[in-house]
Amino acid sequence: MTRPSDRMPSELRKIEMIPNANKHAEGSCLIRCGDTQVMCTATIEDKVPKWIKDTGEGWVTAEYGMLPRSTGLRMDRESKKGQSGRTHEIQRLIGRALRAGVDLRLLDGFQIKIDCDVIQADGGTRTASITGGFVALYLACQKLVAEEKIKKNPIKAFVAAISCGVVQGEPVLDLDYVEDSNAGTDANFVMDENGGLIEIQGTAEHGTFTKDELHQLMGLAEQGVSELISLQKKALGL
Repeated sequence: MTRPSDRMPSELRKIEMIPNANKHAEGSCLIRCGDTQVMCTATIEDKVPKWIKDTGEGWVTAEYGMLPRSTGLRMDRESKKGQSGRTHEIQRLIGRALRAGVDLRLLDGFQIKIDCDVIQADGGTRTASITGGFVALYLACQKLVAEEKIKKNPIKAFVAAISCGVVQGEPVLDLDYVEDSNAGTDANFVMDENGGLIEIQGTAEHGTFTKDELHQLMGLAEQGVSELISLQKKALGL
């Protein structure tokens, strides 16, 4: 099978992560995955949600949105028509994913909000948001340590995410929009640097998929996440 982008089945799109892309945020990363671009910013608040107060833990949460012309046709801003179920689901996913890489006890008294704004969409916006959002989160945690507001960096493991799918009967890594819209199976994998699975979202679009295909997709995801985490660390100078 020839992919629309002429990539090999196990090849990522061209990935670029630009840390500190926003001068105002405590941490930020502009991530480009092929033609998908997401601005991820981190904001530190010296307060936590009421329900976590006095538990000895801090909190990490996320918000996600798409700009009106991030897609082929203009969409209305959600501030005008209200947040969609898709947006709500994605930002909860991003929050869960990022919290998995953090020791919340070391963030006691602080909340970090990650905003993921899609500038341009060509598939994989949620996975790009998690991967870029983690870089922004890391920088914010670094700032808290540098300012002696916390004693130790609470990051316990790097986290990244990638999409995989079965397209024309073949498992492939990192779907762009053309592949995603034609995939027989579409899956997103969130993993940490130790190979631990944080979340799997997988759907057969036109029937079913097999255990063998799932194992092949997981193998591709492990490889892709490993490459992404290496790029995260490189962007951070680690």
